[in-house]
Amino acid sequence: MKVDGACHCRRITFTCDADPDEVSICHCTDCQILTGTAFRTSVPVAADNFHILSGSPKTYIKIAASGARRVQAFCGECGTPIYATSDSNNPSVYGVRVGTLDQRSQLRPTHAVWQRSALPWVPAIAGITVYDEEDG
Repeated sequence: MKVDGACHCRRITFTCDADPDEVSICHCTDCQILTGTAFRTSVPVAADNFHILSGSPKTYIKIAASGARRVQAFCGECGTPIYATSDSNNPSVYGVRVGTLDQRSQLRPTHAVWQRSALPWVPAIAGITVYDEEDG
């Protein structure tokens, strides 16, 4: 599905093709801290289907407990998280933040990962697959 997105101040705008069957929630503590809330919702998008139309995100390299390095891209003006991807010169997939997409109401999560880190007051979402750690 073709989707359009932007940061809150609209300095960064983009378009991409997203599969509504691949929307996920992540409850890991890194995502909680980086979003400032209980979880992050994202959809994977192939790099060749992700196109920034305006602006240029700032990046931060997050290093997971496993040692994996992930680029976190955000608007340097308003701070909106835009995507995460591998720390490489040619990433193949972007984890686009669903909250930035104009069509976000049509992108219902299909699964949740790192459920063991979910905050106890976050209600379960009926009908989605749940994994204690990363999805299999």
